[in-house]
Amino acid sequence: MTSKEMEKYFFEFNLFDFYKRRINYVEVFLNQLGCLVFHQKSWRWCPICKNYSKMFLPFGIKPRPDAQCPHCKSLERHRFVWLYLTMASTIFNKPSKTVLHIAPEECFEIPFLSRLGVNYITADLNNPRANIKMDITKISFVDNSIDVIFCSHVLEHIVDDIKAMREFYRVLKPGGYSIIMVPLKGLHTFEDSSVVEPEQRLKLFGQKDHVRHYGMDIIERLTNVGFIVDIIEVDQIVKKNNVYRFGLANTNDKIFHCTKEVN
Repeated sequence: MTSKEMEKYFFEFNLFDFYKRRINYVEVFLNQLGCLVFHQKSWRWCPICKNYSKMFLPFGIKPRPDAQCPHCKSLERHRFVWLYLTMASTIFNKPSKTVLHIAPEECFEIPFLSRLGVNYITADLNNPRANIKMDITKISFVDNSIDVIFCSHVLEHIVDDIKAMREFYRVLKPGGYSIIMVPLKGLHTFEDSSVVEPEQRLKLFGQKDHVRHYGMDIIERLTNVGFIVDIIEVDQIVKKNNVYRFGLANTNDKIFHCTKEVN
């Protein structure tokens, strides 16, 4: 996306009704009321695009039920992290922060841009919509220049993930943080650098372009780089009676909130 396109989107979308575009506790309450008044209580509601559905769609190589919003195409992890970002983090607080979004998901681009404007920077190695073409093991920003990095389901594609984590740490300002999500399986990370064929990777890692299965020991990798890591789980953000409404009943996703310590 060019700078002119960014300006166009910013000026078009930051004028959306504030009430409809900001997720907060009042809005969640009104969503519940809307379910009771206008829809059956069992209907799904997407907190990103604000649309109702009878059910979310199945999605995945092995299709997961109730996974994808039919309107904005968000998945469980997108809805979970959006609820966290808008209800429990400081990412959209004033003054505006410089946010670097790695491999930007399409469902997030307008909501982020409408809130952050020119402070929202997208980066990807292959995505033509991204502002910057960038290898995250060689980030093209100076030290201590970014407030927040958002990186979801990317590191499992990166051969030298430790180098990418070090780059995140380097470019973050002291007190800045990375929001990191990865597919998780068990306690211990499994990787094998000799596995290079796509079909082998599919069999071992679940996807042709994945190079590992992360376990919860990803925390050690992040702390060894220097991060202070907090783990966010669905039940910390979403009340039990809302898990099905947001389509989060089938996810084991966790958010790793990784802070760069202030010296």
